[in-house]
Amino acid sequence: MAAAPAATTQGWRSPVNRTPQSRRAALMLGSLLTSLLLLLHCLAAPPRATSADEPEPDSRRRLERTGAAGYPASRRFSRGLADKRDRVSMLEEPEKRAGILPAPGLVLGRRVSPRLAGRLRPLGEGAKKLPQALIVGVKKGGTRALLEFLRVHPDIRAVGAEPHFFDRNYDNGLEWYRDLMPKTLEGQITMEKTPSYFVTKEAPARISAMSRDTKLIVVVRDPVTRAISDYTQTLSKKPDIPSFESLTFKNRTTGLIDTSWSAIQIGIYAKHLDNWLQYFPMEQILFVSGERLISDPAGEVGRVQDFLGLKRIITDKHFYFNQTKGFPCLKKAEGSSKPHCLGKTKGRTHPVIHPEVVLRLRNFYRPFNMKFYQMTAHNFGWDD
Repeated sequence: MAAAPAATTQGWRSPVNRTPQSRRAALMLGSLLTSLLLLLHCLAAPPRATSADEPEPDSRRRLERTGAAGYPASRRFSRGLADKRDRVSMLEEPEKRAGILPAPGLVLGRRVSPRLAGRLRPLGEGAKKLPQALIVGVKKGGTRALLEFLRVHPDIRAVGAEPHFFDRNYDNGLEWYRDLMPKTLEGQITMEKTPSYFVTKEAPARISAMSRDTKLIVVVRDPVTRAISDYTQTLSKKPDIPSFESLTFKNRTTGLIDTSWSAIQIGIYAKHLDNWLQYFPMEQILFVSGERLISDPAGEVGRVQDFLGLKRIITDKHFYFNQTKGFPCLKKAEGSSKPHCLGKTKGRTHPVIHPEVVLRLRNFYRPFNMKFYQMTAHNFGWDD
């Protein structure tokens, strides 16, 4: 048998002859080189913009399958993730409609996708538009109450004061009128109310010239009660005016009614409606009962919301009946968390009117009321 060759000084290069110390050094060197290569690769790769709550598609699917800690996810956990994504996506439309935007990239305090945050509507965005709906009458019918009730709806934006554009300020032009309107977002309705429009001869033609599609709302009330309420308002401002009876009749002995007195003339609803029907079809006019606005405010406001093509958001839960004032009030007014009733100028105590005068007025209005019932296809019950 041949003798084994003698070991040389080059024997360390053979794996057989490698010592444990040399093997550990080689492994450490290899690990360092691998880490360095990975670091260089990460620095060279372009960053991908993602949010904390939006993992990469592959990792999202893996997270849903395995859970946050790498264990198989329960059905409850998987549903929670799906619900979270649905809530984020559902926030886009209400935020857009309300015009509310929290801090960039945040919705309700949570991070959202940059794509979603970029499509949310900025604060203050909106435009002033000419009104698409008008409360055009009648005076002392309940127009202020209706407007205050409607302003609770998030899709209605209305002017508080009466602009009187189509009766007193028409010469100022439509741009002047538009500038009075509040800013609205897409999908919201701009409104105003001026009850004297209903009895203004020129108003229907002027409103039609602005837009033939304008929706018109008329709050009507028993014309006898309305006339007494009208007189009561005037009396509070001018205590020295003649009595209601003396203003009602041209001749008290003959019982001839003075139709030139505005308090009487306004209540001849059929006459005024004839003028409006020359410019607007009946389906564009909604008549609201002033009496039902007191006895069933949610029902009447519901009809208005339907007429305007809006969801019935204002319901019974928004109202309570104020025994002192004798009419319904809002539990929460627009932009407030406190109950709200109309001011002291509403619900004044009427003076006592002689029953004979009331009877003569009812007989006077009856034929006009009957015609009005026929025109509107609705019996308001004032002659029952």
